[in-house]
Amino acid sequence: MAVVLKIQKEYGYVVLVVVLYAILNFWMGFQVGKARRKYKVFYPTLYALESENKDAKLFNCIQRGHQNSLEMMPVFFVMTVLGGIQHPLIAAGLGLLYVIARFFYFKGYSTGVPDNRLKIGGLNFLALIGLIICAASFGINLVLREPLATSFRGIP
Repeated sequence: MAVVLKIQKEYGYVVLVVVLYAILNFWMGFQVGKARRKYKVFYPTLYALESENKDAKLFNCIQRGHQNSLEMMPVFFVMTVLGGIQHPLIAAGLGLLYVIARFFYFKGYSTGVPDNRLKIGGLNFLALIGLIICAASFGINLVLREPLATSFRGIP
């Protein structure tokens, strides 16, 4: 049986939050590029070696902050897009919290002290759990939805 979904106009906020995260991702990538030049870690080297570079830990923290954000991006995108179909304002709010927390996660990591990533940035995990709940709620709603009338005999 087919299910017809109506996208609420508030879903636009969900789309904008996903776009905002894409912009944040590009910005983090530019920060890694700047750090590559500053600390002389050239492509294709992914991480600097402490035996070869006195600033290796600082560069690696910047690189890792971006890398971790890339690793989490598919989960964030899918949970936000799916959860937002049924809960657009909640998903957009949680998504915005996630994006802001990810900014602080990256900034904290970029200090060269890995624990700094969790001061405010740790809130990204709570936001992601909320988004997972929104997506699960949407899936459960689809599965449990009662079928509508199966035929409309006599109706043109």
